[in-house]
Amino acid sequence: MTTDIIIHDKKDNVGVVVIEKIIPNQDCSCWIMEDDSTVNIQSLDEIPLGHKIAMTDLNEGDTVLKYGHDIGKVVKLTKKGEHVHVHNVKTKKW
Repeated sequence: MTTDIIIHDKKDNVGVVVIEKIIPNQDCSCWIMEDDSTVNIQSLDEIPLGHKIAMTDLNEGDTVLKYGHDIGKVVKLTKKGEHVHVHNVKTKKW
């Protein structure tokens, strides 16, 4: 089975697309690097290579975790399987 998404840390609530793109309703295989385990998720959106997918429902104000670190806050409700990018996440630095 091929890996579609990489999750770096078990605490992460987003994963990174590592194939050309994910299409809506695609069943995706996710590899968790921290413990070499796998999980599956179904995408809701088309998501390009290198972009993030929500691994859980994310509410406005939630912290986005990638690599086990805070990378920003959710500014728009994002459902599990949706594209996570600048339209729904902003940095906390500004």
